Amino acid sequence: MTDAEADRRGFTRASWANVLGNAAKIIVEGAAGLAFGSVALVADAAHSVADLVASIVVLIWGRSSYDEPDDTHPHGHDRIEPLTALFVGAIIAVLGLLLLSESIQGLLEQDPPDANLLLLAALAFAIVDMYLVYWYTTRVNEDLDSTALKALATDCLNDIYTTFAAVVGVLGVLLGFPLLDPIAGGLVSLLVVYQGVEIGRENVDYLIGAAPDPEKRAEITESLHSHPNVRGVHDLTVFYDGTVLEVEVHVEVDGNMPFRQAHDIESELVDRLRGLEDVGDAHVHLDPSGIGEWKDCLEER
Repeated sequence: MTDAEADRRGFTRASWANVLGNAAKIIVEGAAGLAFGSVALVADAAHSVADLVASIVVLIWGRSSYDEPDDTHPHGHDRIEPLTALFVGAIIAVLGLLLLSESIQGLLEQDPPDANLLLLAALAFAIVDMYLVYWYTTRVNEDLDSTALKALATDCLNDIYTTFAAVVGVLGVLLGFPLLDPIAGGLVSLLVVYQGVEIGRENVDYLIGAAPDPEKRAEITESLHSHPNVRGVHDLTVFYDGTVLEVEVHVEVDGNMPFRQAHDIESELVDRLRGLEDVGDAHVHLDPSGIGEWKDCLEER
C-alpha cells in the first residue's frame, strides 16, 4: 500500500467516525428532546444535522484531495481539501448565529422543558459521543495534517461546548433557574461563530494562493544560500497551492560551469526546497551570476 492510499484510508475512517457519531447524537438527543419537550435538546440535535451534512460532504468530497494528478488537474487535487474545510467553517459560523438567535429568543420567551433526569443522561451520551469522535479524528490527523479533518475536530469541540450549555439549561430547570439555559447558550454561540470565521479565514488563504509568513520565506532563502554553488537569489515567489507551498525562484551560479553540473545543482536545490516543511513543489531557474538582468527586481541577498 502506498503512502497516499494509507492516508486516503485514514481520512475516510475519520470522516466515517464523524458521520456515525453525529447520527447517533441526533437520534438520542432528538428522541429525548421530543419526549420531554426540551427545546435545548431538540436545537442541539438540529445543530448536529448540519454537522452530519458537513461530515458527509467531507467524506465524499475531501477524499478526492488524495487523487493523483491527471489530465484535467495536472497539479493534483490539493485545493479540494481547503474547499471542504471552508464549507465546514461556514456551517459552523451560521450555526453559531442561529444558536445566538435561539438564546436571545429564550431570554424573551421562557418555555422551560419538563424536569427529567433522562435529559441529563441524553446530554451525557452526546458529550461522550462527541469527545470520542474528536479524539479519534485528532489522532488520525496527527499523521495527515488535513485541514478538513481539523475543521471537523473543531466542530466536535463546538458540539461539546453547546451540549454543556444545554446541560446548564437542564440543571437550571431542575434547580428552578431556567434563565441559565439561554445565557449559557448565548456565550457558547459567540465562541462557535468565532471558530467558524477563523476556519474560513485560514482556508480562504489556501484557496486564493496567499503568501506564507515572512519567517517561512526567510527559511527558504537561507536554504538556497546555504548551497556552496549559489551566489545569489532573486525573483523569489512563495504561495499556497492548496495546503502546501509552491516555490518559484531564480538562482545565480557561475556562468562558466559545465551544463551537466548546472543541471545537477538545479536538481539539488529543488530537492532541498521540497524537503522543507509545508513545501509541496519547487521550480528553480538558474542564471549566470554577474549579468545583472534582475537588478530592476527586488533582490533576496
